[in-house]
Amino acid sequence: MTCKSFFLGLFAAFLLPAMALAGDLPDLGGRKVVVVTENAYPPLQFIDPKTGKQIGWEYDAMNEIAKRLNFNVEYQNTSWDAMIQAVADNQYNIGMTGITINDERKQKVDFSDPYMRNEQFMLVRGDEGRFSDAKSFAALKEGLIGAQAGTSPFYTAVYSVLDGNEQNPRIKLFETFGASVQALKAGDVDVVLTDSTAGKGYVDASDGKLKLVGGPLGAEDFGFIFPKGSDLAKPVDAAIAAMKADGTMEALNKKWFLDYKVGE
Repeated sequence: MTCKSFFLGLFAAFLLPAMALAGDLPDLGGRKVVVVTENAYPPLQFIDPKTGKQIGWEYDAMNEIAKRLNFNVEYQNTSWDAMIQAVADNQYNIGMTGITINDERKQKVDFSDPYMRNEQFMLVRGDEGRFSDAKSFAALKEGLIGAQAGTSPFYTAVYSVLDGNEQNPRIKLFETFGASVQALKAGDVDVVLTDSTAGKGYVDASDGKLKLVGGPLGAEDFGFIFPKGSDLAKPVDAAIAAMKADGTMEALNKKWFLDYKVGE
């Protein structure tokens, strides 16, 4: 199955009836909203290598949400490790970086409704021929996985690919997803488990040096995060619903997942 097929299938599930129109949305009166991200997951959010500007699907979506709800966005950056706790501590109003919705994180922060459904795949070097799926990789005793601690790919590596041991020495930890991909390219690890959005971005930019192999290792829903009890959650949900209903989300998906190639 091609990457394009992945995304056409994933996004079809999120088309909703036309029930939320722009005119029905609340007006937030031009208030400032501080949104934090990591800029490490192309094509969701990253630094354009040509211009040095912050761009991506999530930037376009958040800018559109801000326009519809009448608030002014101030973007800031922090590491993945710090983000969820920082939002929980009210340092930022919204967090966005392809954050998987799960019950553990819901104990700290509130989530928006899902804006995207994603799946995890194995990102490997383009000339990799020793394994082609999770089972054959697990059997390759010297094979190493690169991951960020505390992320969905880390736990998938531990519990769906390897032996359930979170201290397994076959997992090499990195501070950023980008660093794990660089280690993969350099031959320091053999696979990175990635959501399909980030994986496609890196594959498209790699000139054949990277590829996705095997089937999906699990579906996950992405949402924006807010401090507990935030009054922004319901308005943002309404904007997300409106953007799904009027085709805006579909247009963003086409722009960033089917048409755009990182680095071109």
